[in-house]
Amino acid sequence: MTTDPLLSTSDLTKSYGDVNALDAVSLDIPAAAVTGLVGPNGSGKTTLLELLLGVERPTLGTVEYDGPEAVRRCGYLPQRPSFRPGFTVVETAAFYAGLVDDDPNRLLETVGLEAVADRQVTALSGGMTRLLGIAQALAGDPPVVVLDEPASGLDPAMSERIFEVIESIAAEGRAVLLSSHELPLVERTADHLVVLESGQLRATGNPASLREEAGGPLHETFTSLLAGETGAVTPGGDA
Repeated sequence: MTTDPLLSTSDLTKSYGDVNALDAVSLDIPAAAVTGLVGPNGSGKTTLLELLLGVERPTLGTVEYDGPEAVRRCGYLPQRPSFRPGFTVVETAAFYAGLVDDDPNRLLETVGLEAVADRQVTALSGGMTRLLGIAQALAGDPPVVVLDEPASGLDPAMSERIFEVIESIAAEGRAVLLSSHELPLVERTADHLVVLESGQLRATGNPASLREEAGGPLHETFTSLLAGETGAVTPGGDA
């Protein structure tokens, strides 16, 4: 598996008045891997995602893309995807696919929704709506896919399914960045973890290295990575 970064940040900072929502964050988002972004509420996760997507401009620092030319560099799943009522799943996928000359059937097959292609989007469960959101994020075959809380509020079985899809799209060579509070699933799925607190990078490394730092499973010992209780693991120091 390659670990070449498709996205890199250097001293990325976003300020609102005298408040730094993100403070000098430098990290790499590698290809063919899942990078899990975790941290308490208000830690700067959403701000970081917005800067990476170009929705917000940084106050200081840079975001660099070093991937292939693509119709869309980044696909995005928001926390609460919504779709226009009155359309079926395949019609909705066809709308997004048509914007970038893609195949809607391919998108639905990738996320496992081909069996409900003719269902109205308003009749989808919350989990299926998230899967359709991932399908639209994949339209145009973007090298980078950003997922904001893809399994929030879902039952365990659907959460597992969502994370299996996430693994499969990373295995195709994409850089996947997901923000999530589902720590057991993130720890099991992610190749790399990034821990934010109060807008600052507290730790980054692979799950095994951060378990060692934290002293146990992250969902049980997560707070030991916060508030400077451990030194930050050097980015790239995953071995």
